Amino acid sequence: MKPGPSATRERGFTLIEMLAALGIFLLVTGAAFSLLTSSQQRYRTESEVLNSFQEARLGLDQMVRDINDAGFPPPSFANVDPTKVTSAPFAWSPGYTVPTPCLLGPVGNCFTPGDFDIIIETDPNPNDPACTPNCAVQWIRYKLQGTTLMRAMVPKQAFHEPGADTSTPDVLVPFVQNVVNNSPTLQIGQFQLDAAYPAVFPGGAPVPIFQYTCDTPSAPLNPAQPCPLLGAPDNSPANIRDVSITLIVAAPLPDATTGQPRLVQLEGRGRRINPNQ
Repeated sequence: MKPGPSATRERGFTLIEMLAALGIFLLVTGAAFSLLTSSQQRYRTESEVLNSFQEARLGLDQMVRDINDAGFPPPSFANVDPTKVTSAPFAWSPGYTVPTPCLLGPVGNCFTPGDFDIIIETDPNPNDPACTPNCAVQWIRYKLQGTTLMRAMVPKQAFHEPGADTSTPDVLVPFVQNVVNNSPTLQIGQFQLDAAYPAVFPGGAPVPIFQYTCDTPSAPLNPAQPCPLLGAPDNSPANIRDVSITLIVAAPLPDATTGQPRLVQLEGRGRRINPNQ
């Protein structure tokens, strides 16, 4: 009779080997999760920067379009209804509906185009078949409140003040978020310490959103130049020809690696093409 196969003893992993394998597995898994978390944080930060850039770019393009259209239709347009023509390309008050000289700068209660506040008067939809040729002129206001650039758009009304009509909370809506042109001094100082943005705030001062170039009616041969100082004869909102726009926008989240704020600076220029008359 043939004997059967002899039983063999199979040897498994020892406890030490199991613990060593488990430790290696945990180290690899932990490193993988750490890398994944870091990648997710960076992706989120970069997405926020991109969203801020896109929002600011769209806002800048809209402001340029509004400024280009400022003053249309001009006062000489054949229409006796004052709400269907512009009294001036840029609104100001008081006494706006009967235009009086209102100098750029803080003169009494005058609303004047400023570094962070502007009111444009225009017909933004001149080719709209629903209202042509009697489209209502609009007052369009851009005003920086804190770190939010607000926008208001209301129909022009006879014997109304544009500054008052465009300042109520129900018409001023958020337009571009996280605008830091006029951030507190401490925050501007922090931005200056960041090596990535050494020249964003020259001299540590706020950066105007709007800067103005004026025509010089008193010297018609002179090209447009920066608007003159307060009290000069050509210093009137009606003489504004170009408006340079600078938007400095901070991403909501700091850089995932350095912890420093992320800034985007965009620049554009609107050139009014419509005449005063």
